[in-house]
Amino acid sequence: MTIRSCAVFCGSRFGNSPVYAEGAKEIGTALARHGITLVYGGGHVGLMGTVADAALQAGGRVIGVIPEFLHAREVMHKGVTQLEVTPDMHTRKARMFELSDAYAIIPGGLGTFDELMEIMTWKQLGLHQEPIYIVNIGGWATSLVDTLNAAVDQGFADPSARRLFTVVQDVPELMEHLSVNVPA
Repeated sequence: MTIRSCAVFCGSRFGNSPVYAEGAKEIGTALARHGITLVYGGGHVGLMGTVADAALQAGGRVIGVIPEFLHAREVMHKGVTQLEVTPDMHTRKARMFELSDAYAIIPGGLGTFDELMEIMTWKQLGLHQEPIYIVNIGGWATSLVDTLNAAVDQGFADPSARRLFTVVQDVPELMEHLSVNVPA
């Protein structure tokens, strides 16, 4: 599998630690420098805006996918390479799925968790085999991973669910995984 594009699921807020925005900037820059197109939620706010701005500033290609109701509220990023407007959130996720060869989950809230759970469920159901990386920037995902493991430990998920995702501790480790499959 060749990684030409990576969806980054992340928050529309900055969170309580500056390390989260630093990580978002780092991933946007790294994707651009490796020639990997950033696919993201299309916003200019929070970590979404940070990751997109960083990729653009590093000369990268950025595809934003935003639902109409957020586009109408003018939270979209007007400077991305390509902006697609979808009728709703479900179509947005499906379109991001179509455009992406890999998925990176960085700090975020409920929307980020929703995106992660859906993309993992799709993988479990055999709808895709693309890699899913949970990037544990500043330890934000430790309790999330504990919850996923608890679902297995308590019998609500098969042990194979642990193979649906890979936890990486930072952006350099993520890029080690992604760059193995980047076209020359």
